[in-house]
Order: sequence, then C-alpha cells, then structure tokens
Amino acid sequence: MDGQEFFFFERHPQALPLYEAFVEKLGQLAQDVEIRVQKTQISFYRRHLFACVSFARVRRKQDCPEPFLVVTFGLGHKVESPRIDAAIEPYPGRWTHHVLISDPAQADEELMGWVMEAYRFAEQKAGQKRRSNR
Repeated sequence: MDGQEFFFFERHPQALPLYEAFVEKLGQLAQDVEIRVQKTQISFYRRHLFACVSFARVRRKQDCPEPFLVVTFGLGHKVESPRIDAAIEPYPGRWTHHVLISDPAQADEELMGWVMEAYRFAEQKAGQKRRSNR
C-alpha cells in the first residue's frame, strides 16, 4: 500500500482494515491490477475500470454502520441480492452495483466473485470495442 492510499483514509482510519481485506483478496484473484487513488474513490483497473471503493452514501446516514466502505463494480446484468445496496443502469447493458461492507469478513467469496466477474466484463467490453473500431 502506498502513501496515497493511506492519505485517502486520513478522515476514516477505522475503515482501513476493510480496504486492506478487500485489496488482499483482490490480489489473490487478479493479476496486473492498477490502483488509482482519486479524491473521492480508489479505482481498480486492468486495462479498464472494473471496480472502486469509496465512502459514498448508499444508505441513509443513520443506517450506515461505522466504519464502512462501499465497493462498486459494473456488470452486464443486474445482480439480485440483499447485499446489493443500490444498482443502477446508467446505459443499456451496463449495471453499476454498490455494496456496503462494515467488516473485513464481508470481503468474502460472494463479493469477490462479483468483483472478478466485473474484472472479466470490463476486459470483454474492451475487446468488443477494439473489434468494432476496426
């Protein structure tokens, strides 16, 4: 973890173990992941964005546990699960899902399965885009 990642958690240090658990699991599953720290989120790319973490409010403030972290990922279909706090279709065939985690154990097989599906989906979309540009 670099200094930018630590700085991102300056206002929410209690959420750092959530992030560390997520990144550790991601590192076990995916190769060549680039991490980009931005003002409001930390984004995960291979060639294209496939997931990010943030402190976005996907629940009413009084319903948000402390600490929390929101994991966001994009898929070609809507996931139906009580764990999904919000799912929107910003354009046809692209669903953005938000999952709030409040315990490192929630970076589990189910969540990481969705993130890895998003990893593959982003690569598949990139391949389709390259083919259509020919």
